[in-house]
Amino acid sequence: MQLTEADPKGLVRESYAIEGITLGECRSIFIDWVLSLPVNADTPDALRSLIAHYGTPEPDHPMTGVLTEALLAPETPKRRGGRAARLGY
Repeated sequence: MQLTEADPKGLVRESYAIEGITLGECRSIFIDWVLSLPVNADTPDALRSLIAHYGTPEPDHPMTGVLTEALLAPETPKRRGGRAARLGY
């Protein structure tokens, strides 16, 4: 994926340029970035492109951690709540 397609508004690019940016600020920028992607965008492909371009040279940057974490699959729930859990279903 082209970098301009992966970061259409340049939000991720700008996050790497901000000196002293925090993890919380990177997470906020990430949400804005996701919302700026076209509906039909391949988000994992865009993430991989951004990590390759920005994250590889700056592995300790907080945005690299946010982008990498976004590629991980969510954990499966460990327990069920409500009536089903009490009855052992």
